[in-house]
Amino acid sequence: MADQFSKVYDKTMQPLEKVKISQLRLELTEKAVGHVLEIGSGTGANFPFYRNALKVDAIEPDLQMSKQSTAKIKKARIPIEVHTAKAEHLPFDENVFDTVVATLVFCTIPDPHKALQEIQRVAKPGASILFLEHVRMPQGLMGKVQDLMTPLWKKAFAGCHLNRDTLASIHNSELSVTKIDSHYKGFLLAIDCINEKQNMDLL
Repeated sequence: MADQFSKVYDKTMQPLEKVKISQLRLELTEKAVGHVLEIGSGTGANFPFYRNALKVDAIEPDLQMSKQSTAKIKKARIPIEVHTAKAEHLPFDENVFDTVVATLVFCTIPDPHKALQEIQRVAKPGASILFLEHVRMPQGLMGKVQDLMTPLWKKAFAGCHLNRDTLASIHNSELSVTKIDSHYKGFLLAIDCINEKQNMDLL
């Protein structure tokens, strides 16, 4: 399944990666500082861009995808460790991470609500939570087209929901959205959040 996904992804998304998405990945990861958690690291597309972090712990449930990231880990400027885990069940203690990064992954997570809860749990109070996600477009016609395409899209892209409203899921979580940058007429959103949970040790 991972090999099939990679072939389809390369054919359809590689041109965008080279021109635009790589730049957005760079802009996002430059804001990642301290101890960083990356959700769904895949083949390690973000790994070459980390510059200001001290360490990255990445989770990826697909072993084949993780293996493809090995070369990027060796070339990375900072220590990176990939863990085989799902976003809904993060293998970390509470209040560990200074920054959490998720790029083009929430479209495939089976339970986004649970994943957001887990992110809030393992992130420190006040931590930056940074998303780059494609979403259901605000234009009525385009949104309906995405709805129609999603069943076939999910089969071709390993469960990716083309029409998922990830921004709504974030708004319904306990994360506080501080900035939204829209690209491709709202198809792609860069979303900056803060983990607003209280530090129970101080109460």
